[in-house]
Amino acid sequence: MIYYIIKVLLSSVTIVAISEISKRSTLAGSILASIPIVSLLAIVWMFIDTKDTAKIASLSHSIFWLVIPSLLFFFLFSVFLKRNIDFWWSLAISLIVMIIGYFAMIFILKKVGIQF
Repeated sequence: MIYYIIKVLLSSVTIVAISEISKRSTLAGSILASIPIVSLLAIVWMFIDTKDTAKIASLSHSIFWLVIPSLLFFFLFSVFLKRNIDFWWSLAISLIVMIIGYFAMIFILKKVGIQF
């Protein structure tokens, strides 16, 4: 139980720290946020929990391909906000397009023989 509490605390402190740093410097915040921190934490926790490097390699491979549709969110969100579209609408539309992008990417990858 202590281990899970440590995992939750370290993971949440990381996210809060990035949020706070971003308030002071968008450059520093964006650099930290662009590092795949969630992926890194998941990989580290998975290694500590299982020591299964084959599963970690598979996870890393899947993350690589699925980063591409996630970029849709960041691009569209910034475009919408710069065009003065309401924050919540910008967020919702960008998330929906990203989710559609995930499904499209998974479909395409399966068609070309890349397995998850």
